[in-house]
Amino acid sequence: MTDPAAEDPLRRALAWIHPLWMVTSLLLAALTLRLGLRLRRARRARAPRRAERGRHLRLGKTTVTLALLGFLGGPLSMALLRGRVPFGTVHALFGVLAAALFLAAAVLGRRLERGAGASRDLHGALGVGALLAGALAAVMGFVLLP
Repeated sequence: MTDPAAEDPLRRALAWIHPLWMVTSLLLAALTLRLGLRLRRARRARAPRRAERGRHLRLGKTTVTLALLGFLGGPLSMALLRGRVPFGTVHALFGVLAAALFLAAAVLGRRLERGAGASRDLHGALGVGALLAGALAAVMGFVLLP
């Protein structure tokens, strides 16, 4: 099976949008995690930091939105630009796992933001898991690059 993106320069250029988008999302996720870990340390030291909480919330919402939109771009890119079956790779499996973990972390984060009795530790673990699954998806995606 030939890759249409290999023969068409426009398709090839467009096929790079998804990987670049997702690398950006993962970098933002790492920054969000860093802020979250600072908040955790401050909370344990009983020195809350409202400004960092606000930054974590804003960056987290942006990150999850970008990651989930980028996730949707993967199957679209495979089907429309690459002529391949969406969700037919190990990369897709890890992508689905990462998307589910990002979404779960976001839902739990939203509950925390609203003052519900959600677990901060579970929220953090889901965030770390999402970042790790996303990184594994990125590594698995190397063979799919246009």
